[in-house]
Amino acid sequence: MAAKDRIIFALDVGTAQQAHAWVSLLTGKVGWFKVGLELFSAVGPAVVQLIKDSGMNCFLDLKFHDIPNTVYGAVRSAVRLKADMMTIHISGGADMIRQALEAAREEAVSCGISTPRIIGVSVLTSLNQEDLSDIGVQTPVKEHVLNLITLACENRIDGIVCSPADLEFVRPSIPEHITVITPGIRPEWASKGDQKRIATPGAAIKAGADLLVIGRPISQAADPVEAVERIVQEIESLS
Repeated sequence: MAAKDRIIFALDVGTAQQAHAWVSLLTGKVGWFKVGLELFSAVGPAVVQLIKDSGMNCFLDLKFHDIPNTVYGAVRSAVRLKADMMTIHISGGADMIRQALEAAREEAVSCGISTPRIIGVSVLTSLNQEDLSDIGVQTPVKEHVLNLITLACENRIDGIVCSPADLEFVRPSIPEHITVITPGIRPEWASKGDQKRIATPGAAIKAGADLLVIGRPISQAADPVEAVERIVQEIESLS
């Protein structure tokens, strides 16, 4: 995989105009664009179409979490948009995971396109042990993360989102073919911002990450294209 193809740029903006500007600037320089709740709520499916029309991969990060039948329908709709990857909450349970995977396969066949990857989210990085206790989860955070990821892998999930802090114990515990996507990436030269559990691009890949979600180190750089090039060079230096 080319170094640039490991980079998922987070389109953390709120308007179609901003999204279009970033897609125009970074098309061909990164591998993916990630669309989250803010942008999708503001712009809707048109932003996915924008990314696909640019010849780029779209990571639709809406974290579907509902009863299995509802998630089945949501995934089918996302497949029709031609999103290449999409997220679900693993805590929705085994049946919900299976329904999401089945919907992706069935709708892709119906549309004559490649089956998108279903990516599982275990525990949000904003939650700590106290937060989990507040919602009735007494299991230690790391154990809870691993339990959820194990459940997802047993049900043939295509990939998982894994924080830099969890890579060390998660990657050796899952099959090699599972795609590992890691957010919280901060190059040494970038501001750490409000992120606490972070890693450099090189450290994350060495620990087992396949794809890196990077937003502010690029979007807030004086020269975003140069920032991407520096990240690409760091990744390339590992080979």
